[in-house]
Amino acid sequence: MELIDLTPEYGLGYLGLHHLAEVYWNLSTPALYEHAIQRYEGQISHLGPLVVCMGQHTGRAAKDKYIVDEPITTNDIWWGKTNVKYPEARFNALLNRMTAYLRGKTVFVQDCYAGAESQYRQSVRVINEHAWHNLFARNMFIRKPTAQDVIKKFRPDFTVLQCPSFNSDPDEDGTRSGTFVAINVGRKIILIGGTAYAGEIKKSIFSALNFLLPGKDVLSMHCSANVNKNDPNDVAIFFGLSGTGKTTLSADPKRLLIGDDEHGWSDNGVFNFEGGCYAKVIRLSKEAEPEIYECTRRFGTILENVTINPATHRVDLDDDSLTENTRASYPIKHLPNIVESGVAGYPRNVIMLTADAFGVLPPIARLTPNQAMYHFISGYTAKVAGTEKGIIEPLATFSACFGAPFMMRHPSVYAQLLADRIEKHKAQCWLVNTGWTGGPYGIGSRMKIQYTRALLDAALDKSLNDVDTRTDPIFGFQVPVSAPGIPADILDPRKTWSNPSEYDIQAKKLALLFHENFEQFKAQTPQDVIGAGPKNG
Repeated sequence: MELIDLTPEYGLGYLGLHHLAEVYWNLSTPALYEHAIQRYEGQISHLGPLVVCMGQHTGRAAKDKYIVDEPITTNDIWWGKTNVKYPEARFNALLNRMTAYLRGKTVFVQDCYAGAESQYRQSVRVINEHAWHNLFARNMFIRKPTAQDVIKKFRPDFTVLQCPSFNSDPDEDGTRSGTFVAINVGRKIILIGGTAYAGEIKKSIFSALNFLLPGKDVLSMHCSANVNKNDPNDVAIFFGLSGTGKTTLSADPKRLLIGDDEHGWSDNGVFNFEGGCYAKVIRLSKEAEPEIYECTRRFGTILENVTINPATHRVDLDDDSLTENTRASYPIKHLPNIVESGVAGYPRNVIMLTADAFGVLPPIARLTPNQAMYHFISGYTAKVAGTEKGIIEPLATFSACFGAPFMMRHPSVYAQLLADRIEKHKAQCWLVNTGWTGGPYGIGSRMKIQYTRALLDAALDKSLNDVDTRTDPIFGFQVPVSAPGIPADILDPRKTWSNPSEYDIQAKKLALLFHENFEQFKAQTPQDVIGAGPKNG
């Protein structure tokens, strides 16, 4: 264990953290396990994963995120419901109260990086009151070298101070509740309190990168990415919100995984922001997702809100009694087929995943560049149960850039960066529905993962380039009429409905929702992109 005194070189005084009981710096995974067990933060399950329970917050508290309104960044933030203004004075007062709360307590510190490409890398210091959250940071970010000279020279670009047992006072702090995620881009400090949901740690840094990198002409993306084992320039990126299949579909045994959630696209290619994966594991299938399944059985993995038998310490991945949003956090090196550097070439295929709760979108469709921009800005999907507090069943929604909660600039900024890159690298764009077919949610059935995988294989190996297509009469994109190993009816969702006229009603309803949602973006969007939306809404 590495217990280091608070000297000026290592100190946390720049945050106002003083008079702490103990500070544990950059502990190894086994050491953090020991602390977590000794402090009754979790249990070791059969075969080694650490199982933890988060309590009340089993998903992101999306309505409790605040962006500090300060002079350096205020003119570039996309202010509104997503990025709520928070006064700088209140942030400073909240920081002072948090640091006062931690006096006399133990904290755990991990110094790490976000961004595999060194030119755009940000050094990150994560400070936690719980050992298991510190292990989460160690899993999810890129670990720095352990050489002492590197350790001594480390200076954080961003600092995350996370304290689940500290709650804000809505009256005094101006927050909606006792829960808060407050991001101060100017001071490069992030405060998280009132929630033990570990995902807030990684998503807060992702939000910060989404502000910083576009200013350096780098497209930051809420996507997974993989690459052809034999061609480093045959990259595929998968946009999509949580639950749409980013992690599952990018973990392809025939390809190498670059990363499962957050990436940048620079002039040098695609690079992972993270050093780990954060996979949903509810009802995880060993047959359908063998690589991710094996990660739930390894030492170093954190299993969140997964039930555990108190006698045998075996876990039940099918049990959703705590939440639908059960998760596994593990180092990406737990997977067998990865790009260890986290860096690869340029995407040849851009895939936009949606879990269509209306059941009217086809399992795959080819998009023109303008259609790709329209669907990227729209970000249609369904919020999946448990991903956010209060969501108990899939809810049709629109999330700009397939990640609006994390996009700090206006969506047009990211859309233009993507458009420029699609044009420059001649990338093929696809819309893939991993949601419902044969009817809407509650009537139809979820698209079989075997069909989705087969269609993606055909898209990536160019087999779909040679098949006949039809133009969808409402959405306008090109839909294959045949594909290897796929029943023809599946490719035409109207034919999967018992009453085709009901399909027509639902399709026009969804088209209308697209139009209504896009009104807010028209002023910043080229007319050719606006015209690429649904035709008969």
